[in-house]
Amino acid sequence: MTTVENENTPTKLDFVRSIVAEDSKTGKWDSRVHTRFPPEPNGYLHIGHAKSICLNFGIAKEFHGKCNLRFDDTNPAKEGQEYVDSIIEDVKWLGWDWEERLYFASSYFQQMYDYALELIKKGKAYVCDLSPEETRDHRGTLTEPGRESPYRTRSVEENLDLFKAMKIGAFADGAKTLKAKIDMAHPNLNMRDPVMYRVLHASHHRTGDDWCIYPLYDWAHGLEDSLEGITHSICTLEFENHRPLYDWFLDALEVYHPQQIEFARLNLTYTLMSKRKLLRLVEEGLVSGWDDPRMPTLSGLRRRGYSPAAIRNFCKTISVNKFNSTVDMALLEHCLRQDLNKTSPRVMAVLNPLKIVMTNYPEGQVEELEAINNPEDPDAGSRMVPFSRVITIEREDFMEDPPKKFFRLAPGREVRLRYAYLITCHKVIKDGEGQISELHCTYDPQTRGGNAPDGRRIKATLHWVSEAHALDAEVRLYDHLFAKENPDDVNEGEDFRVHKINSGRGTGGLDAIFT
Repeated sequence: MTTVENENTPTKLDFVRSIVAEDSKTGKWDSRVHTRFPPEPNGYLHIGHAKSICLNFGIAKEFHGKCNLRFDDTNPAKEGQEYVDSIIEDVKWLGWDWEERLYFASSYFQQMYDYALELIKKGKAYVCDLSPEETRDHRGTLTEPGRESPYRTRSVEENLDLFKAMKIGAFADGAKTLKAKIDMAHPNLNMRDPVMYRVLHASHHRTGDDWCIYPLYDWAHGLEDSLEGITHSICTLEFENHRPLYDWFLDALEVYHPQQIEFARLNLTYTLMSKRKLLRLVEEGLVSGWDDPRMPTLSGLRRRGYSPAAIRNFCKTISVNKFNSTVDMALLEHCLRQDLNKTSPRVMAVLNPLKIVMTNYPEGQVEELEAINNPEDPDAGSRMVPFSRVITIEREDFMEDPPKKFFRLAPGREVRLRYAYLITCHKVIKDGEGQISELHCTYDPQTRGGNAPDGRRIKATLHWVSEAHALDAEVRLYDHLFAKENPDDVNEGEDFRVHKINSGRGTGGLDAIFT
C-alpha cells in the first residue's frame, strides 16, 4: 500500500494524491507541488469547504509543497469583507497556514483585462449585444446546436473599441458582454461562446468603483491559477465539464497551464451544502445566524463544540473520490466523540433528575470519592466528588416495569453508581398524579469504588450527582438542522424550506445539575 505521511499517521493515497505522487516521481512541474484553496467571499465556509481545505492544504504539506489562500472575488454584488474575515478565521482555526500567500482575484483584474484584449486581437473574443435571455436561447440544447450571435462577425477593431468602452462605463448593466469565439455546435455547452465579462456597475469591497466590468468564473479561474504558478488545480466535480474551457483559455493565450483535477463534493444528511440556501436561512431569520450551532458552517460547528482535530479527522476518513455520495451525519459526530474522548475531562451531569434516597446510608454523612478525569488520558489525573444519602440519576435510567433487555435500574435490581457503590432499588414513591417522584434504595458499603468483592456481574453503570452538592448548569442540546434526511427532496414547486427546521434547543430540556 502506497502511503504518505500526514501529521502522525500514514495516509493511503486517494486518486488525487496518486496523481500528485506520480507527477512528483516523473518530474512534472519540476517536481513542484503547489495547490490553492479558492473560496468565493459570498458566505461563510461550511463542512463541505473543510473537505477542500484539508485536501489542498494537506496535499501541499504531505508533498512538501505550497498552498495559497485565494479569494475568488469577481462578483461584488454578493461579496463582502465580512465573508473574507470569516473565511480567514475558519481556515486558521482548522490549523492551516498559507504563510504570506494570501491572494485575491481582484488583484489580477488589470492582467485579466489585458489578456482579454489579447484574445480579441487574435480574433478569439467578441463583444455581444444579446441579452441574457437571448444568449440562453442562442445556446441551444444538449441535442441541438446553438445559433451564432449576429454580433459574432464584428471586426477586431470594433470589438476592441467596444470592450474599452465597456471598461470605462459607457454601457448600462447587462447591455453588452464579452464572449469567447469557440464553437456554437460544440457538444459541450460550456464551449458555445461562453461569456467572459459582463457590465456591472457595482462597488467592489477591495477595488471600489475602479471597475464596471467583472470577469466570470470560467475566465478568471484558469488565469488566477496560471499567474500563481499552481500545479494542481483541484475542483469539485461540477467543474469537470468546464475543464475543456479552462484548457481552451490557457492554450489560446499560450500561458502557463496548470492541471485541473475534479473530485466529488461532500453531501451530508440532515443539512444543506449550498451557501445560497444557507444564506436564505440566515436572511429569513430561520436560524440565528451563520454561526447558529445547527448550521453546517465551520463557525456553527465551532460554536456547537466541534474541534479542528475532529473535522480534520472526518475529512481524512471520508477521503476523496470521483462519484457523488451522501455521508451520514453520524460519522461526523463519531469523529467528534473520538477526539473528545481523548482530550476532554469528564464530569457527571443529570439533565432530567430522579431523586434517590439511600435508606441505609447515614444521614448527614458525606464522603469524597475519586473519579477519573479522562479514562483515555492517563495524564489527566482524577478529581474528588461528594457522595451522600440523597443523589439524583437520569430519569430515563429507571423503569418500573422494564422490558427484557433493559439493564438499568428497576425494582429489586442492582446497578453500579460510577466511582461509588452498588445500589439496589426497593421502593418507588409516586406523587398525587401517579408520577414517580423518588426511589428508595440501599447501597452495599463493601463495594466502594463500584467494585464487587465477590465478583458478581453488574450489567449497568449509572452516572449520578449528590443532590446537596450539585451545581446548576445550563445545557444546550441541538438536533440536526432539518428533521428530514435529505432536505432537497421536495415535490415540484416546493423548496427545502417546506421541511421542518429543528428548534435550537433540541430535546431533553435545558436545566441540568452536575458534579
